[in-house]
Amino acid sequence: MLFDIMDYIREGEYALLMINLASILFVIFCTLPIHEYAHAWMAVKLGDDTPRLSGRLTLRPMAHIDPIGALMILLVGFGYARPVPVNMRNLKNGRKSFALVAFAGPVSNLIMALIFTFLKTVIYVIAVNVSMPANVYTVLASFFSFAASINISLAVFNLLPIPPLDGSRIASLLIPSKYYFTIMKYERYIMIGMFVLLWTGILSKPLSLLAGLVTVGFDFIAKLPFTLLGLI
Repeated sequence: MLFDIMDYIREGEYALLMINLASILFVIFCTLPIHEYAHAWMAVKLGDDTPRLSGRLTLRPMAHIDPIGALMILLVGFGYARPVPVNMRNLKNGRKSFALVAFAGPVSNLIMALIFTFLKTVIYVIAVNVSMPANVYTVLASFFSFAASINISLAVFNLLPIPPLDGSRIASLLIPSKYYFTIMKYERYIMIGMFVLLWTGILSKPLSLLAGLVTVGFDFIAKLPFTLLGLI
């Protein structure tokens, strides 16, 4: 993400730079809160009132934003918000419910990404079949494209089975408790190692490839109804 920003500056694409930054801020202040709200909502529905009592059953951005996680989105395109506190002992089905709570966050990102991809397609269909000023089309299409891309990246990143990401909570269903909680003791050090791998590109490159595949799939889904109607 940082390299994309530098490329825009180097090539003088300041309009795209501003659209990119606007979409990043939109994701940080609007979609990250939805991600965390999804965790909180699912936990409360499954019997744990801890998120509500902790003030996390809300869409208020400042209740969820983590400064370092937000900075990571700006720098490498992958990041996180403050984890929602969940007490597994209060959940109706223990670890199974805990995994569902974890899964709710990435699913919310994928739903938002599909919505943004669909809106981008609608803008394209209007531009092709009706009319739209070129600059308006560029702004709207680029914004929705960036927003969809970042949401997909967040979903893919958070599904990694690495503590403290959501994927590690889902993986707890497959790992015996004694091993899982032993791994979680080293969560901070694992997270530091993950940051290093992201920054050096060792982890971000395969994640970007996977996110790209999801993007292609979402583009196909979003375009399909318009293709069948002969509008594309």
